Amino acid sequence: MAKSPAFETNLIHAGQKPDPTERSRGVAIHRTSSFVFNSAKQAADLFGLRELGNIYTRLGNPTTGILEDRITVLEGGAASVAVASGTAAIFNTIITIAKQGDHIVSASNLYGGTYTQFDAILPDFGITTTFVDVTNPANFEKAIQPNTKLIYVESQGNPALDVADFDAIAAIAKKHKLPFVVDATFTTPVLFKAIEHGANIVINSLTKWIGGHGTAIGGIVTDAGNFDWTDPKFEQFNRPDKNYHGLRWAHDLPAPLKPIAFALRFRTVPLRNLGASLSPDSAWIFLQGLETLNLRVLRHSENTLKVAEWLEKHSKVAWVRYPGLKKDPTHKVASKYLKNGFGGVVVFGVKSGRAGGEKFIDSLKLFSHLANVGDAKSLALHPASTSHSQLTEEQQKAGGLPPELVRLSIGLENIDDILADLDQALAAT
Repeated sequence: MAKSPAFETNLIHAGQKPDPTERSRGVAIHRTSSFVFNSAKQAADLFGLRELGNIYTRLGNPTTGILEDRITVLEGGAASVAVASGTAAIFNTIITIAKQGDHIVSASNLYGGTYTQFDAILPDFGITTTFVDVTNPANFEKAIQPNTKLIYVESQGNPALDVADFDAIAAIAKKHKLPFVVDATFTTPVLFKAIEHGANIVINSLTKWIGGHGTAIGGIVTDAGNFDWTDPKFEQFNRPDKNYHGLRWAHDLPAPLKPIAFALRFRTVPLRNLGASLSPDSAWIFLQGLETLNLRVLRHSENTLKVAEWLEKHSKVAWVRYPGLKKDPTHKVASKYLKNGFGGVVVFGVKSGRAGGEKFIDSLKLFSHLANVGDAKSLALHPASTSHSQLTEEQQKAGGLPPELVRLSIGLENIDDILADLDQALAAT
C-alpha cells in the first residue's frame, strides 16, 4: 500500500495537479462568474446534484476548489466550503443546522463578533444561545435543552486563550446526538486537528494564520462527514427542503454524498442564496499562505512562548495568560491537545490597569496596533475598547476579559527586536 503524503507535503500539493492543458505548475486564478455546460442534460444534473462540478462562482470555483480540497485533507475531513469571511462561515454553519425556535450551547470565551452574533443577532432569527464556562465540560451538558441543535467552542478562546477539554465535550455532544462545532482559527491544523478529538464541523478564519500576511479576508468550514443527520430533531435535514427541489438532505442524496450532507446543504442553501462567496483571487492568496503554514505557525509559537516567559518576569506586568506557561490555568489540558506548540497569541495586564495598557499600546513601535491576529508582523490590541467593546462589562468578564487586558499576536520578527519593543513600551507605563 502506498504511503499517504505527510502533512507538510499536503500543505503544498493536496488538491492540485499541474494544469493538463496549459501545463502551469502554479495555481491558476479563474476570474469568471460562470462556467459553460457541456449539454442541457449536464446542466440539469449539476443543478440537481446528480453530478458535482462548476456552475457559478458564488457556488464554487476551480481556484477556490483547490483551497477547499487542501483544507479538507489537512483537517482530516470529508468536504470543505470556503466563504467570504470567518464570520460568514460561523453564521452559515449555524443556519444550516438551526432554525427559528432552536437553541445552541456555546463556550462564553468567544471572539467579540461571534459572541455578538450569538447573543444579539441570532435571537432575531429565533435562535437562542446559552453561554457556559468552557473550563468545566459538565457545564455544556447542564445547558442542553430539548431544542438544542449544536455545541460550539473555540480551540483557544479569544482573547482569554482558555483551552477546552475537547474529548470530554465531544463525548457529551455524542451522548446527546448533537454536532460538535469547533472554531480552530487560533490553532490551525498544524497545532490541533479537532476532528481527531470528536469535532463534527471545523471552522477556520482564513484571514489569520492560514493566510498569514493580513492581505485577504475569508473563512472555511470543514465537514468531518461523521455525523448522522437522520435524527428527526434536525428538521432541516429530514423534511423536504423547498430551497432545493424538496430534497431531504439526510435521506435523498446518492450514497457517496450522504456523509457530506451538511457541506452540501451549506453550499447550496445559505451560500447559494445569501451569497457570501469567496473571490478566486482571495482563494489564491490563501493557497500561497498554506504552503508555508507549518514553518510559520511553529515559529509563531516559539516566539510567543519566549514573549510569555519574558512578560511573566517583568516588574510592570500584573499577570500573563498563555497556555504554554506551566502556571497557566489551562496548561495541563492544553498540553494534552497541543503537541506542536501553544499558538501565536499571548495576553497580559499591566500593573497600572487599563490606563497603563492604553499607554503601552500607544508606545509600541515595532508592533502594529490593529484588529487582527496571525500576521507575519507582530500586532497589538486592547480588546475591551475595540474588538470586544460591544460586550457589556459583565459579558467581558464572563469571557475572561478584564479591562486591562492587552492582546499580542507575536510575529516572525527576530525575538530580540520583539522583546526590545515590548520593554520600551512597558517602560512608558
